[in-house]
Amino acid sequence: MPGSNGLITTVELARILDRPDLRLFDCTTYLEPAPAGSTAPYLAVPGKHTFEAGHIPGADFLDLQGEFSDQNTELRFMMPATAQLEAAFGRHGLGTDSRVVLYSIGTPMWATRFWWMLRSLGFDNALVLDGGFDKWKAEGRAIETGPAKGYKRATFRAKPRPGFFVGKNDVLAAIADRNSVVVNALGPQFHRGLEPSRYGRPGRIPGSCNVSAATLLDPATRIFVPLVDAEAKFATQGLRKDKRVIAYCGGGISATIDLFLLHRLGYDNLTLYDGSMGEWAKDEALPIETD
Repeated sequence: MPGSNGLITTVELARILDRPDLRLFDCTTYLEPAPAGSTAPYLAVPGKHTFEAGHIPGADFLDLQGEFSDQNTELRFMMPATAQLEAAFGRHGLGTDSRVVLYSIGTPMWATRFWWMLRSLGFDNALVLDGGFDKWKAEGRAIETGPAKGYKRATFRAKPRPGFFVGKNDVLAAIADRNSVVVNALGPQFHRGLEPSRYGRPGRIPGSCNVSAATLLDPATRIFVPLVDAEAKFATQGLRKDKRVIAYCGGGISATIDLFLLHRLGYDNLTLYDGSMGEWAKDEALPIETD
């Protein structure tokens, strides 16, 4: 299938829309303000309404929080049990021989989150659409409306790979590990603790560097920056291929943009702190750092 190291362009996707093995998914979620008095940082609202208002022809919709996250924790978007994911992906027609293209609206982070999850399950035939639905629509390409037609149910058998997700104790240990780099994908104002955080205490994991996911995207088109530019941003923060990289953000979503580009640059010792600041900032036993 067309695509380059995890990425596919709108031109390439348009050429393969009629492939019977293609599984095309809109992954969009919206983070809406939580009600007054709520301890939740936000409400996770599936993007089903915008999907039905317009989507790439043939696409199905994936509800990250509703179907593909752990329902037994207050934290949003946490990686659930493998059996839950096998059943959910199977319901959406994803089988061993499927060719998957993932996209989202506004930001690719919902698509890269699913890409990271699928890789952790041993599935490597997934690509992220560069520029997402925004670029597709801006180019005047064909759009469908209405509910998803879906794909024929399939059997998805995972082959889980260790090390793709870590918890707070692993991150705590990595702070003092010279062979590890912890990178924060949130904006610099949140990294430095200069603005209040919706997750709890402001600031960052001590010793972590900052490569904001937003700086890895073109602000006008939402396509990924050239790899040479991404490599320079990571290098200035001390990331090297001989070190283990632990990425985090607010809820384990935007950090997958960093991980996606690091993977494309040839980094292979990568992991995601799934709880991210949604967990860390609320736990008073964990250290936090500000400028």
